[in-house]
This record gives sequence, structure tokens and C-alpha cells, in this order.
Amino acid sequence: MNTDQSLVLRTYAHATLTALDQLSGDGDFGDNLREGLDRVTAALDAHPDRPPYAVAASVFLDEVGGTSGPLIGLLFQELARAHEAHSDERDAWRAGIGEGLAAIQRVGEAEPGDRTMVDALLPARDALEAGSGPREVAVAALDGAHATAALRARRGRASYVGQRAIGSPDPGALGVALLFWSHARAREEAPGELTEYLPAVPGAESPA
Repeated sequence: MNTDQSLVLRTYAHATLTALDQLSGDGDFGDNLREGLDRVTAALDAHPDRPPYAVAASVFLDEVGGTSGPLIGLLFQELARAHEAHSDERDAWRAGIGEGLAAIQRVGEAEPGDRTMVDALLPARDALEAGSGPREVAVAALDGAHATAALRARRGRASYVGQRAIGSPDPGALGVALLFWSHARAREEAPGELTEYLPAVPGAESPA
């Protein structure tokens, strides 16, 4: 996580994630994610010597509201631990995403196909374990997130809205997938422009 990654997600994804969450939840996911990334960016600017993923974990676990905030915090927490334990970045991401997925499933009790962020994390983990690079991992996560559009939710607030959200991807899954996109972008391996991966959602402004 760096300030470039935070800015990308904050600037371009907020309106789409908000509109998606209005279809299936409280409509606050875009705001919560943007606020969390803003706080991460501010903390990193103030303390550039602190481990970035540890900072992100602290912010999302302790300061970000909603259901998704603490779950994303768990993901960052495991990424922080893995980066401390592994000098090779690819090894760190493979370990961190694997442990992060396991932690999120323990806490949230979600399974693949439940229309949650697990549906983006699982294919990303599998791609990492297969030795794929940031570009391929991002594509796997984004494909997994977009596939949730065909699923009826079995976890979280979206499970109460029935068929209403079908046809649009889960905002939590897409938000997590965009983390992988921004990671690839920071390494100049992004699979295309972000606008290619943001679905058209009624009520969402076109990203600049």
C-alpha cells in the first residue's frame, strides 16, 4: 500500500462502489473505503518510516466503520505480517493473501459463492499460489468480483435484498479486487485502465 494506490482507489472508485452498495447494503461502502484510504495516506505521509501495511491494518481495524472495514483490516494485517516475515515481495503477497483470506473466512463465515469479498480473494490467492505475477493476479481478482453479479447473496446485508442486487457485482468483492489492480499499477503491470473494470451502475458518476 502506498499513497499512489490510495489515491487511485479514492479518486476513481468511490462513486461506483457507493452506487453498488446502495443496491445491496447501506450505501456507505464507498465512503468508508475512501475515508480509510485517506487516513492511511495521511498516516504514511506523517510517518513514512512505518510499515505501510501495518499502518493500513491499524486504520481499517480501528477507525473504519461498516462490516467491510475490519475485514479489510484483517487482510492488511496478514499482509503486514507476511511482509515482515518474507524478504521477497511475491512470497509475502502469497502468504499474506492466503492468511488474510483464511482470517476473513473465520470471522465472516463466508464461503465461495456467497457473494462477498471472498469471491475476489480466492481466485487471487489461487493465482498467487500458481506463481502468477501482479497483472494476472489482478485479472483473477477482478474476474472473480465481476462474477458475483450472477450470485444471490448468502451473507451480509445483501442477503436481505433478494434478487435486487443480481446483475451488479458485490461492492466488497470489487473493492478488494481494485486493491490488486492498484498493486499491479504501482508496478507498471496494470491490466488496462481502471475504467475498464468499473461497471456501469445507475446513480454512479463516470470516473474522471
